[in-house]
Amino acid sequence: MELHIFDLDETLIAGDSGVLWHQFLVQEGVVTQAGFLEQDAAMMQQYALGELALEQYISFSLTPIKHLSGEQVDRLVSQFVRQQVNRIVYPQGQALISQLKQSHEVLIISATVSFIVNQVAQLLGVEHHLGVDLHAEQGKYTEQIQGVASFREGKVTRLEQWLTDQSRQYSSISFYSDSINDQPLLEYADNAYTVNPCPKLKQLALERNWTQFSWQLN
Repeated sequence: MELHIFDLDETLIAGDSGVLWHQFLVQEGVVTQAGFLEQDAAMMQQYALGELALEQYISFSLTPIKHLSGEQVDRLVSQFVRQQVNRIVYPQGQALISQLKQSHEVLIISATVSFIVNQVAQLLGVEHHLGVDLHAEQGKYTEQIQGVASFREGKVTRLEQWLTDQSRQYSSISFYSDSINDQPLLEYADNAYTVNPCPKLKQLALERNWTQFSWQLN
């Protein structure tokens, strides 16, 4: 059995779930801070360049919802996934996942917080998924990252931890991503595939002769 791993944002969906989540929170009146989305956009520019400090971004993202219970946040995420994420799933990615699940294992590894990844993975029909886990205190999510963050080299670490916990061995590992931040896991995998790659990853894919996919919304 082969293991096929997918990044989430801009790979399986036509957008960044973190950015869309923040826009949703503004629309719902949960976030009222002036300049919040502009600050988010500046941080995502750093991410695109491979220069984002994840801890800083998590702190920024959690600040508006720290007063909410985990159940309240999860209900908001459910509404967000139904209204926003559901309409931007790449059909080519969904079809590939459905095909692969017939005889192989599928895993999503994302640098997005787990309380979002969990519900998006459920939407996509993917049982196994890893996101950035956060400590909870008194039933509320905190900005403190639990364990290793699934970001850059951390994705390789989290994958190796996950593999250790599995009862089966995989004949090969394939990874699909759009981002230069995922270079460590692309190089770790037996087979590397890029999906709508960012400029830096596109150049690297050309140098490494990695397969490049161009997926679009219908």
